Amino acid sequence: MKFGHLLTFFYICDSIELHGLELNIGSFTLRQIKTATNNFDVANKIGEGGFGSVYKGVLPSGTLIAVKQLSSKSKQGNREFLNELGMISALQHPHLVKLYGYCIEGNQLLLAYEYMENNSLARALFGPKEWQLELDWPTRYRICIGIARGLAFLHEESRLKIVHRDIKATNVLLDKDLNAKISDFGLARLNEEDKTHISTRVAGTYGYMAPEYAMRGYLTDKADVYSYGIVLLEIVSGMANVADRENENQFVLLERAFALKAAGNLMDLVDPKLGSEYDIQEMMVVISLALVCTTITPTDRPTMSSVVSMLEGRIVPEVYPAEQSDSITEMDSDKRVKELEDQNVNQIEEMPFACTDSSTSAFDLYPDDGFSEYLQKRDSYIRKLLSK
Repeated sequence: MKFGHLLTFFYICDSIELHGLELNIGSFTLRQIKTATNNFDVANKIGEGGFGSVYKGVLPSGTLIAVKQLSSKSKQGNREFLNELGMISALQHPHLVKLYGYCIEGNQLLLAYEYMENNSLARALFGPKEWQLELDWPTRYRICIGIARGLAFLHEESRLKIVHRDIKATNVLLDKDLNAKISDFGLARLNEEDKTHISTRVAGTYGYMAPEYAMRGYLTDKADVYSYGIVLLEIVSGMANVADRENENQFVLLERAFALKAAGNLMDLVDPKLGSEYDIQEMMVVISLALVCTTITPTDRPTMSSVVSMLEGRIVPEVYPAEQSDSITEMDSDKRVKELEDQNVNQIEEMPFACTDSSTSAFDLYPDDGFSEYLQKRDSYIRKLLSK
């Protein structure tokens, strides 16, 4: 299919505004994709995602690819596919998962991504023991910077200003050299240029969602900053930010971080696997940034470009917002909701953004069967806890 026809299909499908965008990717025939995946051999199936299956493949050049096959039974398959194609083709960055090309043939809707040998950051840090990786501190610090650079690009540097809205450890993939790349920023809905924020159906992951987004559906780039702060805590501690079984309105890792800060024992947060093999200055930079990024008030959170600068310059944030002086563990859920409801919406820093509809997760692209099932069960458990 020619690019002109494809762009016409965009307009017919969903009236998506893509004026001035070019599709900077190649196209594959169905025969080429079948050859790469050995005719979609079950042995090459990486797993099952929300919109279809994902297969590992190899191109004639020897390049490994991950092929996302959208289900022809999906009512929204065409729209989702074309949205993702238009979005990702316009977003090329070293810390975003690369899209090599697409195939639209018959009832087949296929996307070919770069293959990420080390799967997700979540699996590397706290997946089943046999899948965990030994990530030393220099590698973890480099991953923190990589994620920040990718988000800074989405928020501030790309032609399209993107709010990911589902930043989490499963949506950070690692290549063969353990470089971090953000995934699952497709399935986008483009916003009009004069929109300053997005009020939308909440589609994120419990434990990572910013409070103003989870409670009111109010979305700006600062929601991604909050989620990034949670990921930083997970990188430092090697622990997942899961729900507290005893207090369903709290998440273990974030609450522990604030409690340790109040007690002056922040270094107790560090993953025991690291021992003493880490740079104390860099560790303080990351932990301090995590706490600043997860403040309740969106305007108190830094921009991702400033986060990159602090990480690269090894600069510890000097000033915490006043609200950080009290541990969140001392605030009940009702008080947090009241604070957000009373907050003047006009005071929230706003800018025009597109957002991604990330109701699916990274295992949509890299759904290693066992680990994706484990994560889905964990997320389902958390949702049940918080819906009581």
